[in-house]
Amino acid sequence: MSQKKDFLSIIKKQRAKVKPEKFDGTFLEYLELVNKDPSIVKHAHSRLYDAIVDHGVKDLEDGDRKRKLFNNDHMKVYEYFDGEFFGMEGVITKIMNFLRSASLRGEESRQVLLLMGPVGAGKSAVTEHIKSVIDGLPYYHLKGDPQRGEPLQLLPRSLRSEFEKLLNVKIDGDISPVARHKLFEDYAGEYENFEVAETTFSQRGRRGVASVPPMDANSQDVSVLIGSEDISKLDKYSEDDPRILSLNGAFNVGNRGIVELVEVFKNEIEFLHTIITATQEKRVPSPGKHDMLHFDGVILAHCNESEWNKFRAEHTNEAILDRIVKINVPYVLELDQEIKIYEKQLSRSDFKAHIAPHTLRVASMFSVMSRLSPTQKCDILTKMKIYNGEEVIEKGRVKKIDIKDLREESRNEGMKGISTRFIMKAIDSALAGSSKDFITPVSIINSLTAKVSEQIIDEEFRTSCLELIQKNLREEYLKILEDEIAKAFVTAYDEQAQSLFNSYLDNAEAHTTRQKLKDPITDETREPDERFMRAIEEQIGIVGSSRDGFRSDVTAYMFAKMRRNETVNFRSYEPLKEAIEAYLISSVKDMARIVTKSKSRDDDQQKKYSEMVQTMIDEYGYTAESAEEVLTYASNNLWRDS
Repeated sequence: MSQKKDFLSIIKKQRAKVKPEKFDGTFLEYLELVNKDPSIVKHAHSRLYDAIVDHGVKDLEDGDRKRKLFNNDHMKVYEYFDGEFFGMEGVITKIMNFLRSASLRGEESRQVLLLMGPVGAGKSAVTEHIKSVIDGLPYYHLKGDPQRGEPLQLLPRSLRSEFEKLLNVKIDGDISPVARHKLFEDYAGEYENFEVAETTFSQRGRRGVASVPPMDANSQDVSVLIGSEDISKLDKYSEDDPRILSLNGAFNVGNRGIVELVEVFKNEIEFLHTIITATQEKRVPSPGKHDMLHFDGVILAHCNESEWNKFRAEHTNEAILDRIVKINVPYVLELDQEIKIYEKQLSRSDFKAHIAPHTLRVASMFSVMSRLSPTQKCDILTKMKIYNGEEVIEKGRVKKIDIKDLREESRNEGMKGISTRFIMKAIDSALAGSSKDFITPVSIINSLTAKVSEQIIDEEFRTSCLELIQKNLREEYLKILEDEIAKAFVTAYDEQAQSLFNSYLDNAEAHTTRQKLKDPITDETREPDERFMRAIEEQIGIVGSSRDGFRSDVTAYMFAKMRRNETVNFRSYEPLKEAIEAYLISSVKDMARIVTKSKSRDDDQQKKYSEMVQTMIDEYGYTAESAEEVLTYASNNLWRDS
């Protein structure tokens, strides 16, 4: 019994929240409300823009990502999208710029917003998220009006200018034929007594939010957009009587809010003619012989590239094309952001299996590389790293390739390639198909290979994808794995790396300034250790005359950071970091033998192996089983001649 009471209290508490006291009064009383708060009168674009902005707007945080990927451009982050969409700052900025202009009654307020992109790029998800922002928001409308029109439309045009000044609002449009009939039949034309009600936008309740799915050419009916006539009432009312109207089409339902046109160009052109008047004139046809209906709504459409190109090629579609603002929604090309997408989706699933380190990175590397266009400036792996804001080292120096040049070279990049949906299916397949309680990069590589072979129809694309897996993905993962094993093998890896860094920096500074080093213990002076510096530098191909320049660069860079009070450690300068890590890995002579010779390890080697596995578990996030799997993979694919 007590449990039932608990249930009831929860229900009542929720009901009290969702059903507060709502306004229900006359038009005259509504005018008083507007006088107190003019912001309750908003056109659809303004309401949508404000609803998103009200969730919060912040500047993109200063840092390497902003500096490297956005050239320190002023980039806003809209918190309503933050945490839901990754690597889509550019797309969201364009959408918000459109809505801002439309909210200020610019030309965009008379345009369709079209999101165009490949399958699985996030068009539908973004649209759904935008629609959801107004769910539950209150608005006022004429009671009994199927279009739920703005009450101020009751005012005759001769008075509107005066009321606009009094109320500090803009009044557009006219009441629907149904509301007009009600005005004269029920209120004898005394609009001040017309009842006004408060309601909320609701997708489920079909109030202010409507979606139009693509329809078969044989079953297309414009009534889906504009409603119909109830023929059962024709024996009672004349065909020009508003009481026979069933205004339940998308443009009727979506008035004051949002109309979504799903895969818009799969419909016949005749079906889309309603868009022309809905945008430019803010009116849509009414069924039968009735007046045009005022429409105030945001029209959101989406399609894929092939449908867009086909539609655009038809010159007879110019009138509609002129009323469209197209925003490309490409696949994500930033590796770290792609990883976040899969992390988010997996966090919302019921999969509980352990996902070993680098698993999602490997999957993401494949998807991103498949989306990139080839360039003469660098290989595809390097391009992926540059797009991710990473510094690529070549011959001891950061490879100077301007990300803007790469983007300029491939303007349509990201519109083709492997979809996020495809990768998730490969991950799901690996998780569901595993008899173990974990998956590793090895599992993902195998799953990707199988999915590409089975599901990609285009022969040329399938071949290129398989080549990416075999040639680029496997090799890069082996490099990652070798580096990680070495770090796990070397006890206190960071400390050793930092010690090498400090020693190199002291020697390089002394060499550059032509000074001697002082021993901190004995106080004796000595020449810089040339042999030691060369051993580090050779790891990244610094030889001969380039040594002096490299040492000078390192010294200048580090002391510049110190002057700015920035942290200085072995990771501070990417070329030197790479050299030190390569030096440490090359100095671990026993590592390969210990990993590969599982049957012939002596006690000391077994101890080192166990310590290495424990480090992989404690510090890198493996389980004993997943560590064993990747180490077996390493022994079969690395150090084969060891």
